[in-house]
Amino acid sequence: QVQLVESGGGSVQAGGSLRLSCEVSGSTLTRRCMAWFRQVPGKEREGVAAMQTGGGRTYYSDSVKGRFTISQDNAQNTVFLSMRSLQPEDTAMYYCATRPLCTQALDASKYAYWGQGTQVIVSS
Repeated sequence: QVQLVESGGGSVQAGGSLRLSCEVSGSTLTRRCMAWFRQVPGKEREGVAAMQTGGGRTYYSDSVKGRFTISQDNAQNTVFLSMRSLQPEDTAMYYCATRPLCTQALDASKYAYWGQGTQVIVSS
């Protein structure tokens, strides 16, 4: 079974940086879309960033473009989300997800496999 595990969440002051990681296992796909989403209670899940592994393109939401970077450790099937200039509005539970291809990459409804989430808290 496909399993995704996030790590790296925590608390940081506004303006700080944090790097999240997500490792996927149990998948037979050699090329996959891996993505990050975030959600706060009572709000709609928001697509943050995504990438097609194996040299594919990357995708970012307007709210994080220029501040967040998605990258890949191919050997370990791990995707990273490097976050800088963090603001209180970035506070959320961050989830990673995967599916075969990155069409409509930031649409949460297109993903079937999800991690358990990692909490990010940004203090003002």
